Amino acid sequence: MNNFKKLTVYQKSFSLAMDIFEITKKFPKEEQYALTSQIRRSSRAICSNLGEAYRKRQYEAHFVSKVSDSDMENSETQIWIDFAFSCQYIDETLKNKLEQQSDEIGRLLFHMIKNPDKYKSKS
Repeated sequence: MNNFKKLTVYQKSFSLAMDIFEITKKFPKEEQYALTSQIRRSSRAICSNLGEAYRKRQYEAHFVSKVSDSDMENSETQIWIDFAFSCQYIDETLKNKLEQQSDEIGRLLFHMIKNPDKYKSKS
């Protein structure tokens, strides 16, 4: 596999980031530099860290570290989802949908962390 964009975890995390982008368009303006920017940044960072990890996959420790960073950003995104729900910017159905997406991404990232050899460069 020569393209990180073909990874299921990348596709799912990109989809989550885009869902969050669309949802946050409806957040109040006073949240623009707080909740809105933070949840957008953390959800996008899941993808960007995956891209970085993939390019360093020949170095197991670096690969695992960057995938771990991606997992950390996924966890941060979950926290911002909790805030969005508690502030009543999203309803419970949407919160549950976003959490399910994030949980699945977390499971895939955990698999990558525990099985880095499966992603090793074939060069």
